Amino acid sequence: MSVLQKLDDYRYVVPKSFRPGMKIEGLIYANDELIKQIEKDQTLEQVANVATLPGLVGRSLAMPDAHQGYGFAIGGVAAADLEKGIISAGGVGFDINCGVRLLASELSLEEVEPDIDQLLNQMFRDIPCGTGKAGIVGLTFDQLDDVLENGAEWAVRNGYGTEEDLHHIEETGTMPKADPAMVSERAKKRGRDQLGTLGSGNHFAEVQYVSEVFDETAARAFGVRQNQIVVMIHSGSRGLGHQVCTDYLEVMQTAMPKYGISIVDRQLACVPIKSMEGKSYLGAMASAANFAFANRQMMSHWTRQAFASVLGNGTLKLVYDVCHNIAKEEVHTVNGSMKKVLVHRKGATRAYPKHRPEVPPDYGEIGQPVLIPGSMGTCSYVLVGTAKAMEETFGSSCHGAGRAMSRHAAKKSTTAEQLIQQLKEKGIHVRGASKSGLTEEKPDAYKDVSLVVEVVHQAGIAKKVAKMIPIGVIKG
Repeated sequence: MSVLQKLDDYRYVVPKSFRPGMKIEGLIYANDELIKQIEKDQTLEQVANVATLPGLVGRSLAMPDAHQGYGFAIGGVAAADLEKGIISAGGVGFDINCGVRLLASELSLEEVEPDIDQLLNQMFRDIPCGTGKAGIVGLTFDQLDDVLENGAEWAVRNGYGTEEDLHHIEETGTMPKADPAMVSERAKKRGRDQLGTLGSGNHFAEVQYVSEVFDETAARAFGVRQNQIVVMIHSGSRGLGHQVCTDYLEVMQTAMPKYGISIVDRQLACVPIKSMEGKSYLGAMASAANFAFANRQMMSHWTRQAFASVLGNGTLKLVYDVCHNIAKEEVHTVNGSMKKVLVHRKGATRAYPKHRPEVPPDYGEIGQPVLIPGSMGTCSYVLVGTAKAMEETFGSSCHGAGRAMSRHAAKKSTTAEQLIQQLKEKGIHVRGASKSGLTEEKPDAYKDVSLVVEVVHQAGIAKKVAKMIPIGVIKG
């Protein structure tokens, strides 16, 4: 704590004097309680390490859910000058475009709760879950390239959802400049049979109800109301995205000497954005991101079918779909002038305000929905982006609760049977692909999401709209 400069109750500066070689300051969003948790691992050091990379602008940022990751802290945000800066695969992460989408039903808690077990069983049958799990749809390599190039548009074109869905997805569900040729054969083999699958770890599909509305105007615009049943889906690019990251970490580590780049941590491997290797990675990353968009789109389709089959009403409006692990070319104000930058968001969510062209037209007077899932058995939030985020965080916010306990420690401290019983006593029904997958995701393995969201809200980088509580959870 002595090295940090406390700006206010929600912001801590990591000065350039913290370690040699820092080119910019660090800034951590947290309160006194969260900063103590952040100091327990290497998050602070990783924020400082990122600040040593060449060509970054602004500050090296960490959101209140930040915790130690690969090179960059999870919950880290950094922007690089588009002409002089670098791209780091570790600054995006292994699960490229791990993200969250929220679907809003026409049903109330009272209409769904009596059939929640049947609904969960149907969803669990329809959505493949678990490590390495193959999907329902097998793709040829040509079809996979189509997915990698076109993302959610491919899914809609093939009958998984509607054109209306695309308007409520970040980048309308298709990252530009995707180049499937830059994705290795091994990555394609890993992903070819995994489209439309949930995966494992912290990924989930949750049936939730809206327990509290904080901003009636924004909630109405988003189609969210008190006591309404909603579904939140959290998943990413599966084995394909993981392999893309693995491949390009090796490429970047090999290429750095050629560009005279030296780093303080080999996990920060990077190359110039404009280099051949940089362009290749960005083409592969965008392809993996498109795979993830299509993946969540297909699971939404099967969720709608499950609702229709069990409850007789499969109308689920897509509120929004956000990326967590991504690097994107954007224009931001830097030192008083507009500048093109590449924003790394690793375990962080875009949080754009109203009147931005990137925000869906029907949300134009409100701002972009920001989706913050909690841990299994707690709660989740919808927020809305703000102008303050554009000023301070390159239009970014946190992405969840953030781990407070290792997976190994979580598994040692409880059994799956105990966890399922504890959740059932709270009115939360669970289906899991494995016992270990459940125990490592137990609620107290994570920080308090309400505390994390309160910091974001009070700091003004996103504003609370609604709170949701789960009644049914599917885990990989």
